[in-house]
Amino acid sequence: MAGTSKTSNGRTTGATIGTLSKIDAYGFKRGEDFDYKSYENFESEYLAVLARRMKRWNEKVLDNGQAKSVKHRRMVKRFCRKGIPERHRPMVWMDVSGARKKMQKEPEKYQKLLSSDPDTLEDRLVQDAINTDLDRTFPDNIHFQVATAENQKKQLNNILIAYGRHRPEIGYCQGMNYITALLLIVVKDEEKCFWLLSVLIDTILPQYYSKMMTALRAELNVLTEIVGTKYPNIQRVMDSEGIPWMLVASKWFICLYIDILPIETVLRIWDCLFYEGSKVLFRVALFLIKDKETVIKECNGMPDIIESFKNLKTDDRALECHQFIHDCFIETNPLPKAEIKKLRTKHVALVEEEDRKLAAKREAR
Repeated sequence: MAGTSKTSNGRTTGATIGTLSKIDAYGFKRGEDFDYKSYENFESEYLAVLARRMKRWNEKVLDNGQAKSVKHRRMVKRFCRKGIPERHRPMVWMDVSGARKKMQKEPEKYQKLLSSDPDTLEDRLVQDAINTDLDRTFPDNIHFQVATAENQKKQLNNILIAYGRHRPEIGYCQGMNYITALLLIVVKDEEKCFWLLSVLIDTILPQYYSKMMTALRAELNVLTEIVGTKYPNIQRVMDSEGIPWMLVASKWFICLYIDILPIETVLRIWDCLFYEGSKVLFRVALFLIKDKETVIKECNGMPDIIESFKNLKTDDRALECHQFIHDCFIETNPLPKAEIKKLRTKHVALVEEEDRKLAAKREAR
C-alpha cells in the first residue's frame, strides 16, 4: 500500500511501500532494487535490539541519559561494538575519538579558518576541487539535492575548506566529501563535524588522503598479506587471476564503507572506528572477503570476481547490521594491532621505494 511517511523531524518523505518510506531515516532515497520486504523483517527485529541497547546505555553509561560526556573504559568499548543509540552518537563520537578535547583546546580555530582567506594558488585549487564535488555528494539524499534552507551543501563546503586550510599539505581529496556529508547528517553541527573530520584524518586513519596515496597503497598491500595468511585459498585465486585488492577494496578504505554497505551498517562500523581506530576497517574488509570465499572460487575470471563485490549494499548479510558486526569481530580474531603496525611500516617503505625508482626513471629519460 502506498502513502506518505514522515521522518523523526516531521518532514514528509513521500510515498511508502508497505510500512517503509521510499526515503530512509537519513534522507537517502531507496534504490529501485531495494528489498522492502527483507528490510521490514529486519527492522521489526532490529528495533527491539535498539530499544534494549538504549536502555543499557542509559543505565550503564549515561546516568539515565543525563551524562554530557563519555570516557574511555572497557565497558564503553563493548557498548560501542554493540551499537551507539542514534540520539547519543554525536556526543559519544566526539568523546571517544578525542574530537571534543581538540575542539575545547582550540575553541576559536574553526571560525578563524573560515574567516581567513589566503590568496594562494593552493587555496583556490582546493576550493575549485571542492566545488566540483559538491553536486556529486549524495545526489540520492534529500539533504544535498537542492538549494533550500534545509540544504547542507554550504556547511559541507565550509568544513572542507576549513580542513584544507588546517592541513594545506593535504588540502582536499575525493572521499572526504562523503565522509563529511555523513558526519553532517548524523551530528548536525558544522563545527563538531569539522573536528570529527580532523581527528579521523589527522589521528585515527593512516594518511590515506594524499596526492601519491602512499598510505592507501600500502594499506591495500597490508590487506593482501593478511588475506594470504588468514585465507590463503582466496589469495591464491586472486593471484592466479592477477587481481590486486586495490581494484576491489580501495573505495572501502577511502570512503570508510560509505556507499559500499547499507547506511546503518556503515554507522555501526563508525561506532567502532571512532573508539578503536583504523584496525576496524581491516576487520570489515577481511570479513567481507571471507564471506565471498565460495563465490570467488566459483567465479569465471577477473570481471566476475570484481562484480561479486558490487552488490554488498543489497546483501542480506550486510543488511543485518547487528549480526554483521558481531560476526565480523568473531571471524577476524585474532588481529593484533602490533602486527598491523609492523606490516604498515614494511609496506609504506616498499611503496616509497617504488615511487623513488619510478621518479628516477622519469628523470633519466
